[in-house]
Amino acid sequence: MREASVTAPQLIEWGVATLALPGEAQSGDLHLVKPVGTAVLVAVVDGLGHGAEAATAAQAAVAALERHATESPVPLIQRCHRALQGTRGAVMSLAVFARPERSMTWLGVGNVDGLLLYGDGAARSGSTRASLVTRGGIVGSELPRLHPVVLPIAPGDTLIFATDGIREGFAEGLSPEAGPQQLADQILARHGKGTDDALVLVARYLGGAGTRG
Repeated sequence: MREASVTAPQLIEWGVATLALPGEAQSGDLHLVKPVGTAVLVAVVDGLGHGAEAATAAQAAVAALERHATESPVPLIQRCHRALQGTRGAVMSLAVFARPERSMTWLGVGNVDGLLLYGDGAARSGSTRASLVTRGGIVGSELPRLHPVVLPIAPGDTLIFATDGIREGFAEGLSPEAGPQQLADQILARHGKGTDDALVLVARYLGGAGTRG
């Protein structure tokens, strides 16, 4: 299953590719992309395990994110933690793109990988990318101390969130000119494990530059 959309014109464009574990009717890997004022919230949630119970936990987290999307990342994850108590729990990563500040704030609990690829091709702080440092834990039962990180961003910078159904090294060999949906499809096809639910979300910051294919 795939879907794509352009949301909050001139702020980001995005695409998502997802696949349930073969034999399961539901995926426990879900996403949310939601414009909030002059910002956009991007989140990926992985309910623990797979099947109906994993999907129920992920759905509860996405519903909490939707209801409280105007809050900052730390309170948002705390809201999800309360909403998921009594469920199997989930791991999740989220990012908020802010228009006036030209910044991205990201935060993760568990093993939803996050990567920001710099769009200008030039190294910043000695690297061409930044990796999200997530905190070990489970949203719903074992919430760690939360430390969001704020990064300056420039048009063309591309965020990738990938659940643990995607193998490591998924960002190698990607075409910088490809659109977000094409990148998400490519990563899922090349790096999906096939032994778990899998989801890849790609969001490119436009920062007023207009959409690109």
